Amino acid sequence: MTMSGGKVDPGGDGRDSGSAKVTELESLRHRVKELEAENAKLLSLISSCQCQQMEVKHDVSVLDPGSLVRRSRKARKRADSIPSHLVSKRYIALKIMYFGKRFYGFSAEAQMEPSVESEIFKALERTRLLVGDKKESNYSRCGRTDKGVSSTGQVIALFLRSRLKTPSGDSEAHVDAKVNERGEYDYVRVLNRALPDDIRVLGWSPAPIDFHARFSCSAREYKYFFWRQNLNLSAMDIAGKKFIGEHDFRNFCKMDVANVHCYTRRVTFFEVSPCQNSHEGAQLCTFTMRGSAFLWHQVRAMVAVLFMIGQGVESVDVIDTMLDTTKIPRKPQYLLASEIPLVLRTCEFENVDFICSSGAAESLRTHFKNESLRYQLESVIFQEALRNCLPVGNEKSSCNGVEKKKKGAVHVPLLSRPTEPSYEERSAKLKSRQQETCHV
Repeated sequence: MTMSGGKVDPGGDGRDSGSAKVTELESLRHRVKELEAENAKLLSLISSCQCQQMEVKHDVSVLDPGSLVRRSRKARKRADSIPSHLVSKRYIALKIMYFGKRFYGFSAEAQMEPSVESEIFKALERTRLLVGDKKESNYSRCGRTDKGVSSTGQVIALFLRSRLKTPSGDSEAHVDAKVNERGEYDYVRVLNRALPDDIRVLGWSPAPIDFHARFSCSAREYKYFFWRQNLNLSAMDIAGKKFIGEHDFRNFCKMDVANVHCYTRRVTFFEVSPCQNSHEGAQLCTFTMRGSAFLWHQVRAMVAVLFMIGQGVESVDVIDTMLDTTKIPRKPQYLLASEIPLVLRTCEFENVDFICSSGAAESLRTHFKNESLRYQLESVIFQEALRNCLPVGNEKSSCNGVEKKKKGAVHVPLLSRPTEPSYEERSAKLKSRQQETCHV
């Protein structure tokens, strides 16, 4: 304030001070914006440098697989400390082969180890191809094969680290494999060096962001191998072709009423055919079936009934009867066919072309040839044991001098067997349990 003629002037220095503060505030805001812009530029430069450094480290570890284990904890911490949004990544599909005998199925969700999925993610983490964790990777799988089942064409999709500097959300930039495979990581080679011998990546493909390995699949093909022995192939082929078309397969699967409410599936192809392989006069054969999707244990249930028809203990017409759920609302009780000979052969997609470098392809051929020879050697050991068995004439007879013969199992016709609960009965029981849980 100032004094003018003995009166107090409320303006003066007060107004000048307020104006100065406003000017200073505007200047500070302007400076903050400049600093923010400069900070963004620095972050971009840091991101680029870090990505390049990690690529160099990764390439070195690929050339020397042992270095993956020998890397110091400090180096690992530095790699893990990089925010995932600063790492260049792309959405890709991987084609997977695995021999399922030692695995508790493909999925890791059953909490049974080892699973194929858990081994794949161990390799992804070990090679530093996985950015963030599984939840952040937008992961999907095509099929969820059971314990012991193998595959030569399983497909998964997820975000993986990339050498490309295109934004991870640019789906169009990642679809053209012919352009973008140059300079990109050799995903097949890198992962196969970190995977166990019974799992291999066969190829990879860029995928659009909206791709889903399960729901984008147009068809799945299964093969089931078996020895012909005395089976009637013609009868099994006629019966198997009755599966073709859209049917309710609730009598040919294991029901999961909590998650599956529609049991209608479409089978588009079925064939019984001999293979080139044979052993001591025994002919190896295969069922081949293709469809848009399959239910839990559906293929093994279909094969089990076909074997009964091939043995001549069931009629070909039993397929028609069991597919008619108005006549047979409850599934007859019968054992599933073994899981070991079942193979998920291919999963088909539109506009997805898997690629594999020539070097990785040659390594795959060598690996599969060596594994095949190793399993043949194991087979030779069992053949040698078979030859060393005591002759039949040297078997000890029973105490009364008469050899006891095992009685053959009496076949009970499928339609005369005890049945499992129907879908409606299972569903009602599930709802009752859920209501009881809510009241508690």
